[in-house]
Amino acid sequence: MTMATIQGPDGLPRCRWCAAAPDFLRYHDTEWGFPVGDDQRLFEKLCLETFQSGLSWRTILAKRENFRAAFHGFDIARVAGFTAADVERLLGDPGIVRNRAKIMAVINNARRAADLIDAEGSLAACLWRYEADPERAAPIEAVATSPESVALSAELKRRGWSFVGPTTVYAFMQAMGLVNDHVAGCVTRAAVARARAAFTSPVSAIISPGPR
Repeated sequence: MTMATIQGPDGLPRCRWCAAAPDFLRYHDTEWGFPVGDDQRLFEKLCLETFQSGLSWRTILAKRENFRAAFHGFDIARVAGFTAADVERLLGDPGIVRNRAKIMAVINNARRAADLIDAEGSLAACLWRYEADPERAAPIEAVATSPESVALSAELKRRGWSFVGPTTVYAFMQAMGLVNDHVAGCVTRAAVARARAAFTSPVSAIISPGPR
């Protein structure tokens, strides 16, 4: 077992960070790094990363079900249609992070996501263009950005998204499987690699918009 891993309850090695909180082990084993091609789930994660800015993932994970309820499951069309009344409702919800700037960013980003889907047919197709090399080794030391996250951040900002800096985008990419950052020796790294190998990239499913 390397210094980058800890022994899980089953005796198998896992990324050391998953021992930081009780909820992290299941999240590490079943979600983090596994590829996601569903627009709604991808949008949800981008929103949660927005709310995490300046906070810990432990805080956001503990409130995730509250966020889902407050934002109607992060349905892109519904969030894009939020009004000033919804903003006030969210600011009064003690189950979420009540930050006006972040709430407004999520609503703005839903509208930008709807525009992107209208133009290209899929949010996933755009995001997965920035997939890291599947053979890329996880960094030995923790890193906060990558060339791919810098490029994707710039593209989203160009399209009018907010709260999508390279660090936020990199955390999103790690979680949604656009990069496999489970450390060498982690039992879940191989499972993620198999999932990525079997995953059909949404990039191949880009739908060209019809005549305007």
